[in-house]
Amino acid sequence: MSTMIERADERADFDLIASWIQAGETVLDLGCGDGTLLKRLQAERGARGWGIELETASVIAAIGNGINVIQGNIEQGLAGFEDGAFDHVVLSRTLQTVRHTEALLAEMMRVGREAVVSFPNFAYWKNSMAVMAGRMPVSEDLPYEWYDTPNLRFFTLLDFEALCAKMQLVIRERRVLDERGRPVVEEANFLGSLAVYRLCR
Repeated sequence: MSTMIERADERADFDLIASWIQAGETVLDLGCGDGTLLKRLQAERGARGWGIELETASVIAAIGNGINVIQGNIEQGLAGFEDGAFDHVVLSRTLQTVRHTEALLAEMMRVGREAVVSFPNFAYWKNSMAVMAGRMPVSEDLPYEWYDTPNLRFFTLLDFEALCAKMQLVIRERRVLDERGRPVVEEANFLGSLAVYRLCR
């Protein structure tokens, strides 16, 4: 389900996610790609976890990285996991590619004590300028042309936070980054290219 395979040093959201995981905690990574994040969490935090990935090439790569991975479609739910089975359920740069957004977030909160979600912010000023110029945006965090994008949803920080309020999800922490992975403090919905959230009930 992951949109691309990237090196860990190219993923600033991985730095944030790793900082939120405590030693020995359990992690379920949805759309885990080649398992880069889980491999890092195992090495740095002693985390125990599983990944779910749809693409065969990525599953094979994750196995090669020593990751416990299940090939499957996260859109079909997480019925194979018990309530509260994990400390953290991670959905990194994948929420915009799913059809059943609310159902997936609900499942994440069912099987995890905390959900960690990162996604590109469509309201980022460069994206807005592209739309105003009559074109769909292409950027570091939205790297595809309109005709070959895996993204189904284009939403903003404010849109996501409104959905969290509707679902009664508590935003424990929010971090917003620019295209270079630097923190954005002011005017986050305008200046932020990528958002990373910690959610709980």
